[in-house]
Amino acid sequence: MSSLPYEPPRYEAAHGIARITLARPAYRNRLHNEDLERLLQLFAQVDADPAIRVVVLTAEVLAQRPVFSAGYHTGEFEEGKPAANFEQVVEALERVRPLTICALNGSVYGGATDFVLACDFAIGAEGIEMRMPAAALGLHYYASGLARYVSRLGVSVAKRAFLTAQALDAQTLLRVGYLQELVPREQLEARVDALAAQLKTLAPRAAQDMKASLNEIARGEFDVERIRERERASAASEDFAEGRKAFTERRAPVWKGR
Repeated sequence: MSSLPYEPPRYEAAHGIARITLARPAYRNRLHNEDLERLLQLFAQVDADPAIRVVVLTAEVLAQRPVFSAGYHTGEFEEGKPAANFEQVVEALERVRPLTICALNGSVYGGATDFVLACDFAIGAEGIEMRMPAAALGLHYYASGLARYVSRLGVSVAKRAFLTAQALDAQTLLRVGYLQELVPREQLEARVDALAAQLKTLAPRAAQDMKASLNEIARGEFDVERIRERERASAASEDFAEGRKAFTERRAPVWKGR
């Protein structure tokens, strides 16, 4: 356990949108084992609540040199034993049922860079950077994180990040697809809120099933029959019938998630 006072990630939810906020700004939001345990609990909590349609992952940051997260606290590595549950936490984030947005309001380093890739969308504030220092620390990164880097960004960008250990600036992150949008810092919260509100209007079952299918394809877990079954289920769903009816009647659909 850390000797620092425990400041767990904060959680709040309203109107179908949950917000998870990393809360160690004075320590660059480095992730301790207790933080990872808390995040696993929160991901399970949103998975179990069908009312949650969107999750926003963000951080409390300092005004000067804001850092979303400095990654795993290296002081908690046991000699010869990597943080086994770090990979588990990022995998849980990628597989969480609701659609996810990373509101990247500060620079991001180390293992926390994979949190951004595990989210469905990432919107960043101008002036941030990303750095993956694993090779500079003598550490081989975990398998699913490497796969996520390659599937999301391509092997050339992954090699640039891992094999140079040099920072990538905000414009580069936008260009290579690490971010989907880059906005002035003062506009970030409003843009994230607008995207979350728009995602919440989608048919939940269709959006969540397509998210699962797309992530399976990205992981190389492509099962045509499983995807076809989701396709058949959506075609026979009440939501699809409601969507067609609402389109004909020129009104907003009322989704039931079934």
